[in-house]
Amino acid sequence: MDLRKLKTLIDLVSESNVSELEITEAEGKIRIVKGGGAVVQHYAMPMAMGAQQIAPQMTAPSAELATAAPAAVAAPAGHTVKSPMVGTFYRAPSPGAKPFVEVGDTIKEGETVCIIEAMKILNEIEADKSGTVVKVLCESGQAVEYGQPLFVIE
Repeated sequence: MDLRKLKTLIDLVSESNVSELEITEAEGKIRIVKGGGAVVQHYAMPMAMGAQQIAPQMTAPSAELATAAPAAVAAPAGHTVKSPMVGTFYRAPSPGAKPFVEVGDTIKEGETVCIIEAMKILNEIEADKSGTVVKVLCESGQAVEYGQPLFVIE
């Protein structure tokens, strides 16, 4: 299911008097249950596809979501370069190639720092500030979310 459609469904359940919504489509089943100000979604793939559950439980919007974030991304010092999209993070232009940037490298605004693959399209992500790379927050091949911190620049 499209992420925008899923977000719209969650927002609709949050803002309405509906306490539970379940939708079954070819690619899976979504169940959204509202309780105590939180919306819980379950997404299960059909058993014929071999996956039992992709995300057993995700809570949004609630304070629990903020506390569930990894400690590594909690308020890093310096400027943070964030992911402009959902996709797969790559530090180098190809497997085995030298990464675009390393910790300690001085970079300029507009310089390519990584690639995010989304829908089979490789998107070059550029630094939005000049400075020195002090931390790389993601591993190559890791899935990233919109707004997820990727690098810290000072």
